[in-house]
Amino acid sequence: MMDKKVAFYTLGCKLNFSETSTIARSFQEEGFEKVEFNEYADIYVINTCSVTENADKRFKTIVKQAQKANEAAFIIGVGCYAQLKPEELAAVDGVDLVLGATEKFKITDYLHDLSKNDFGEVHSCEIQEADFYVGSYSIGDRTRAFLKVQDGCDYKCTYCTIPLARGISRSDKLENVLKNAAEISEQGIKEIVLTGVNIGDYGKGEFGNKKHEHTFLDLVKALDEVKGIERLRISSIEPNLLKNETIDFVSDSSTFVPHFHIPLQSGSNDILKLMRRRYLRELYVDRVAQIKRVMPHACIGVDVIVGFPGETDERFLETYTFLTELDISYLHVFTYSERDNTPAAEMDGVVSNKVRKKRSKMLRGLSAKKRRAFYESQLGTTHTVLFEGENKEGYIHGFTENYVKVKAPWNPELVNTLHQIQLTEIDEDGMVRFEYVKEAEAISA
Repeated sequence: MMDKKVAFYTLGCKLNFSETSTIARSFQEEGFEKVEFNEYADIYVINTCSVTENADKRFKTIVKQAQKANEAAFIIGVGCYAQLKPEELAAVDGVDLVLGATEKFKITDYLHDLSKNDFGEVHSCEIQEADFYVGSYSIGDRTRAFLKVQDGCDYKCTYCTIPLARGISRSDKLENVLKNAAEISEQGIKEIVLTGVNIGDYGKGEFGNKKHEHTFLDLVKALDEVKGIERLRISSIEPNLLKNETIDFVSDSSTFVPHFHIPLQSGSNDILKLMRRRYLRELYVDRVAQIKRVMPHACIGVDVIVGFPGETDERFLETYTFLTELDISYLHVFTYSERDNTPAAEMDGVVSNKVRKKRSKMLRGLSAKKRRAFYESQLGTTHTVLFEGENKEGYIHGFTENYVKVKAPWNPELVNTLHQIQLTEIDEDGMVRFEYVKEAEAISA
């Protein structure tokens, strides 16, 4: 397999990006050369997602992209969709190999013969067998790394297929997380984003069973001590698992940033109960209030699902009003789509697709207003920006620690550097302009 080229495409979440990066390193250790997905390669690996219907459909489009670059290429599907519907993936024209939840990390073991198959070969386990933990992290393609600390989920939300695709909740050993974090910092990467399916559940399954030695707060405290990391960011965390102690610790930390992404899913308690979420809206209000009490400049992102069965006009308006009044910074809006083998797919009170789209548009409009109001509240304040590595139409972009997106004329010397800035005005594209602070020469950007 020496001198062979391999390319990767990732659909879905930060967790998938961290796992793709780890799988890519396993290929490079075997002598493969990693290339971009639009380039000629001998093997194309597509890491799939199955959270939304759209992600399923995109798989076929991406397979065609690979075939365009090399019609004789060996094409592999891995990830959540590959675990849930391996035969469906294998039937897609051009797909040669499909690997499920446990097999994807042993991918190079299946590559003895790269000749094309008439029908995709499937290796996938019963999801009960996905009970061991494989650590991973992403490096090499951005100024931040996604560090996986947990996998799987024991929650039984009625709309979600992730427990079917990823198995039970299980965690990396603390010493291994710290080792991976140290390896990332040695690469010169300035920011680490903690990721997993349900990271607030960290500690469970650390020993291959339900025994806990460490909690999420223990993890946060230990990572705060790792040398060489400028920033640590908590990705999505369930509101019932985001404890006040963690919020208070982050507020005093010099490395953990004041940015939280907390799934809500609905502002109606009736819908939250139908979803089998583990909290009611009152707890969510308490979490937001506690964050803002100790970190007034904190950025708070919210996941919300529209069009869930039983979401009447009144219940949707409950959500809309709830979010309007809540001191949050932006929304990620998901339009509910029925997934096979979930209780929600069998529920009464189905919302028409037309109404789902209308509600989604309303909440996206609200998100734009919330983000604008948050950015306006930050004008005149001083922050630290980490610049990204891409030249976008003559500009370089970056994020402050509290997730305000800023822009400046392109300068390659700024890539992956941190600078203290004062936010000055919002540009017509919604990004924020700034002035440098405490530099030899104050430059207006």
